[in-house]
Amino acid sequence: MGDEPVMATNDDASECKRGAVQLGYWTDNYIHYFVKQIERRAPEINRGYFARIKGVDNFIQKFINRVGSNAQIVNFGAGFDTLYWRLKDEGTVISSYIELDFPAVTSKKCYMIKKNKPLLDRIYEQDGEVKFSSTDMHSGNYHCMGVNLRNISQLKEKLQQAEIKFDKPTLFIAECVLVYIESEWVNRLLQWISSTFAVGLFINYEMCNMNDTFGHVMLGNLRARGCTLAGIEHCKNLDTQKNRFTDNGWLGSKAWDMVEVYQSIETSDRTRIEKIEFLDEQELLIQLFQHYCICIAWLGNDFADFNIGM
Repeated sequence: MGDEPVMATNDDASECKRGAVQLGYWTDNYIHYFVKQIERRAPEINRGYFARIKGVDNFIQKFINRVGSNAQIVNFGAGFDTLYWRLKDEGTVISSYIELDFPAVTSKKCYMIKKNKPLLDRIYEQDGEVKFSSTDMHSGNYHCMGVNLRNISQLKEKLQQAEIKFDKPTLFIAECVLVYIESEWVNRLLQWISSTFAVGLFINYEMCNMNDTFGHVMLGNLRARGCTLAGIEHCKNLDTQKNRFTDNGWLGSKAWDMVEVYQSIETSDRTRIEKIEFLDEQELLIQLFQHYCICIAWLGNDFADFNIGM
């Protein structure tokens, strides 16, 4: 079966995001270019994606506010993520934005960018030239490239093609990506980053507390779809999430389950979205939130004070 079921999780996540955006959970002017048809998801799924987007964006903004236009962003397993365009809408200036995913996924994304003028125009604004191949594209500061993250030498080559600077502050983002890769390869990836980049922050959104009954049901559902979760051993609890980084050369790490993340979102924002859909089963939402987390890790001392408070 290979990696095909993992690639399919991009389609599912993108559909969930578009559905939540259509209902008004958050604003994204670009997701509809990548996802045409959707099925309505349960309210707890929409709230889960809202918490995920808000929680990850919180740390992205903190990072950019700290390092300014020097920032480089590397988005692992980016799929049809629209962060690059959303940052442009906010007027955020960064040095480089790099998206990496399986070649089968990046080839679709490159095609969609070429096909949809509003996506391409925002990239052209930065630099008048955009180069496409079947799986990759390069412009002034936006790069989308196909690579298997298990292949460190190929990853290094791709990052060099994007003219990444190993001495500049770099933000790494992975949302439900590392769990699909065998632990030994994740360890090698994290070791390579920590030994290569001088200053960095890693934001990882993923499962946690998977050893209880609810976690086993979640695992069973994913395995039924062909997702073997090769790196699930790091998802036992928040400590295993944090230790994965510190054991591989990162200076420090912190982690919070999504109950804590959701509670840290501004009350006015939570009140607003809680009015969008009636939620019958609060207990199910809490259980979902208890089984996902955001973990951050850092290289250098610049980000050790970061916390979930918005």
